[in-house]
Amino acid sequence: MSASPAVRPSYAVVLRVPHARRTFAAALTGRLSYGIVPLSVMLAVTRASGSYAVAGTVMALFGATTVFLSPPRAALIDRYGPRRALIPMTAAYLVTLALLTLALERPGAAPAAVLGALAAAAGACVPPLGPTMRAVWGRLTPDRALLQRAYSLDGVAEELLFVTGPLLVGVLVGFAPPAAGIVVGAALMACGMAAFLSSPAVRAVPPGKATVRRDGGALRGLGRPVVAIAGVGLALGVVDLLVVAFAELHGQGSGGGSNAAWVLAALSAGSAVGGLLNGAVAWRAPAGARLPWLTAGLGLTLCGAGLAPGLGTLAVAVAAAGFFVSPTITTAYLIADEVAAPEARVRAGAWVNTAVNAGSTAGTAVAGALAGRLPVGVCFAATGAVVLVTAAVTAVTGARRRTSDLVPQI
Repeated sequence: MSASPAVRPSYAVVLRVPHARRTFAAALTGRLSYGIVPLSVMLAVTRASGSYAVAGTVMALFGATTVFLSPPRAALIDRYGPRRALIPMTAAYLVTLALLTLALERPGAAPAAVLGALAAAAGACVPPLGPTMRAVWGRLTPDRALLQRAYSLDGVAEELLFVTGPLLVGVLVGFAPPAAGIVVGAALMACGMAAFLSSPAVRAVPPGKATVRRDGGALRGLGRPVVAIAGVGLALGVVDLLVVAFAELHGQGSGGGSNAAWVLAALSAGSAVGGLLNGAVAWRAPAGARLPWLTAGLGLTLCGAGLAPGLGTLAVAVAAAGFFVSPTITTAYLIADEVAAPEARVRAGAWVNTAVNAGSTAGTAVAGALAGRLPVGVCFAATGAVVLVTAAVTAVTGARRRTSDLVPQI
């Protein structure tokens, strides 16, 4: 669907859509919790247990249930509607965070197994506000050109939240215990969710059909964006660790950590710029045709990062790689919205989310195994090559899908 000739799609037009600003602001308030709670939990567990091993295990449990149970949580929203599913989900999330905060109140008071169980339970209940908001965007902006800008704006704002959240935690722990960050994150989720669910745009979303859970066709065609975005997530997980390793090798004295922070900030800045420009362009090619090219752009720039001789050039190379990150993710969300049945849009977005996060987790593990055995430049190049292979697979499967669509069905 093309944009209406009477109104040129823009970010201002997106925010002028009835109920858009109110709903989006509420969703962002709740989603800021995602940037605050994980770091606060890690710091609080480390302080209470005195063990990095315990903190790592607890965070692994929290991350695993958050990521891999996201599609089932999204399925509940598709099945019962946002209000009926998100209210009990949010209540369970807040209760488990409260119990975890109490367990962390005194160092050594709670066994590691209890902390792990509470963290896993909290992760299992995390409300999927991001996928739900994107599904609401689809209802608010049925025009495809306007939806592209809405998704781009949403993606850039979410990335900024994940930068802002840890910064707020850093300020908070300067005068309060780390567990206070869990309380702040819970309060943001409670306030944001209450405002989100009271929005007329959310109240208007009907529950899905009873047959959705058994209808595999509702998500047919989702494999391409999921595969591509898993490659992007893998690259992000690898780059985070490789930048730290590169900074330690090329930094002077103890400045490796701060240098790595600046390089990773360049990655985020490049992603934000790329996302905003991607949303502002009136693309002629469909999202399915753009996805492999954007993925390939990320792969090529990562290969180039492997040639960087110093921190300055690495920052430029990483910023160039970031330029493709947000557009690729946004395009994947657009494809997911296109191929999913209307009653399965939250699940479709959740699968893309899961692919990014699972790929990032795997990438961090792979980078940790390779960084000590291979030169950092080789690791960058290898990561870029993997992303290029992902782009090729995405292009081939897309061509096959277009060919099969042309074959008459008998």
